[in-house]
Amino acid sequence: MSFSVPSKDYRLQYQQLWPELGPELERVFHEENPVLGESVGAFEREFANYVGVKHAVGVGSGTAALVLAMRSLEIGPGDEVITAANTFAATVTAIMEVGARPVLVDPDPETLTLDAQGVAGAISDRTKAVIPVHLYGRLCSMPPLLDLCVARGVDVIEDAAQAHGARSGRSAGAFGRLGCFSFHPSKNLGAFGDGGAITTDDEDLAQTLREMRNLGKRTKYEFVRVAPNTKLDTVQAAVLRIKLRHLDQFNARRREIARDYVDRLRPHQEPGRLELPPMPLDEETDQSHVFHLFAAHTDHRDDLRQFLKSRGINAGVHYPVPPHLQPATVDLGYRQGDFPVAEGSALRELSLPVSPELTSDQISFVCDEIHDFFTN
Repeated sequence: MSFSVPSKDYRLQYQQLWPELGPELERVFHEENPVLGESVGAFEREFANYVGVKHAVGVGSGTAALVLAMRSLEIGPGDEVITAANTFAATVTAIMEVGARPVLVDPDPETLTLDAQGVAGAISDRTKAVIPVHLYGRLCSMPPLLDLCVARGVDVIEDAAQAHGARSGRSAGAFGRLGCFSFHPSKNLGAFGDGGAITTDDEDLAQTLREMRNLGKRTKYEFVRVAPNTKLDTVQAAVLRIKLRHLDQFNARRREIARDYVDRLRPHQEPGRLELPPMPLDEETDQSHVFHLFAAHTDHRDDLRQFLKSRGINAGVHYPVPPHLQPATVDLGYRQGDFPVAEGSALRELSLPVSPELTSDQISFVCDEIHDFFTN
């Protein structure tokens, strides 16, 4: 169906960017190599500078970023990797793809992100890495987590797929030894197709990753390792270069929309009825949440979602089945009830539209309809 308030509006997004994007795409098609063209290297330099690291390596997807990051650290069979029990399933299946065992930890019940206290109880002699997930665009509390991992000799690989531009002292992707990003079209920084990147300050790891994304090639016909073919496309890099220039502006608009939701919906906020995400204390200076999603929680999730849909509002659900209850992960041995915070979120989460293309009138309409739902 056609929504009067879509979750995202790619058509409008590209209409607004076309005065910059159109001429750039024309230049790229006329002048650059379709594979690893100049735009790829340019975007990698610009994105590394934006994140505040020395290197960014463009790859084919966010999942590929996670897989290659782990392989670059020689994580494999017999190793354990700790991550959040409420993440998107691809975080967990990427760990399984390299042959390691995912060890899941229930998130902090308020922020729904991984914290040091939960991780501390899960570290074992087999733990090679921790993957904190900056879920919904909110940074994990990284300093205590980094202190813990340094003390235990465990690498940190950030899953920053939803947190482009989130900052607290450092940017998402600059805290750990490696940071992994997705450029799926739905992300805060999205391509017109798929893509991803790995960020790092480690020169040797960056060189290894450049080889690993390109069939293990060091030169055109010199293969130094067995590796996949998962490069960032030249055209996608060109799109991302244009969008990167606007990312902070887009994120500021997302925070503005989120603040509007919280202010307008606060009368309905109470446990079970409607639980709104905690906002940064000072929205003018605190950029630790970039609201890839505005994740509310309610015991009335399915009824409210259907009600909003009937009014032309496309509210979403992220993610209705947690990773440990997926068919692909049954061999891990986890069961219903093992992670009550993650499982409760899966049953109650509702994502309200928060894309920067949305107007104030559209956000007001969403809030008015939610008010009608709870009062009529």
